[in-house]
Amino acid sequence: MSNLSVIAGKSSEDLARKLSKKIKANLVKSEIRTFPDGESKITLKGNLSKKKSIVVQSIYPPVDTNLIQALSLISKAKETSSKVIAVIPYMGYARQDREFLIGEIITMKVLAKLFKGAGASEIIVVDIHSKFGLKYFTIKSKNVTAIPDLVKYFKKLSLKKPLVISPDQGGKERTKEFAKIFGSEYIILEKKRNRKTGKVQIKTKNADEVAGRDIILVDDMISTGGSIINATQFLKKQKCRRVYVACTHALLMNDAANKIKKAGVANIISTNTIPGKTSIVDVSNTIAKIII
Repeated sequence: MSNLSVIAGKSSEDLARKLSKKIKANLVKSEIRTFPDGESKITLKGNLSKKKSIVVQSIYPPVDTNLIQALSLISKAKETSSKVIAVIPYMGYARQDREFLIGEIITMKVLAKLFKGAGASEIIVVDIHSKFGLKYFTIKSKNVTAIPDLVKYFKKLSLKKPLVISPDQGGKERTKEFAKIFGSEYIILEKKRNRKTGKVQIKTKNADEVAGRDIILVDDMISTGGSIINATQFLKKQKCRRVYVACTHALLMNDAANKIKKAGVANIISTNTIPGKTSIVDVSNTIAKIII
């Protein structure tokens, strides 16, 4: 029996399979039966390592279902394996990392207790929305970035005078890192919200740099695509060429992919932290390097 098991959660089957090959681990699949009331019954198919098990399960919609399945898999793995590593490629609830308004529950603090209580000895996430949330974990936690993997893909494209852009100030460091590895310039768009109407206006000091250039809009995650749509419409007015989107996690809720394409985006490129039509960049090698 292998000293290493990879347990494939239903939300991350393909990524788990690729990871198991990279680290030469025994792959254990999970079968899910969903009852009419929404409860999940999980059955593992395969032998677990007594030494170390790695549970791979992204927590994207349905978020609560995928979370409970992740915790259940960790708990089951802990019954056999002395060490359990939780690989959560997309960590749901990462935006709830602070008490922004009085009375709000810091859900990331709750998750930290749940993962530890279930039996995880370590947690690995990919481009978590807020690294601050990991401070609540008392077990070992690591955040790895998919930016080098995304850059690798974009380097294969024939882009004209590419310019890397962040749709807002929040993504400055991410965009800066992408541009550095990619070898191009970058700019940050500024969003101004009208307090009366709620309308968002985009400004930048470097609008003249955009004309005639291919654009790579960089973001960590796309949910409804509002920021990307606003940024694309603004950039198109500045006479840019093609607009591409590079993001780690493509949630693409409420038909966001089509809305983004209609706004003028040529292509959305995301990773397999969340499986889907846009998830063509594999992060299994990046995760494997952290585990080995």
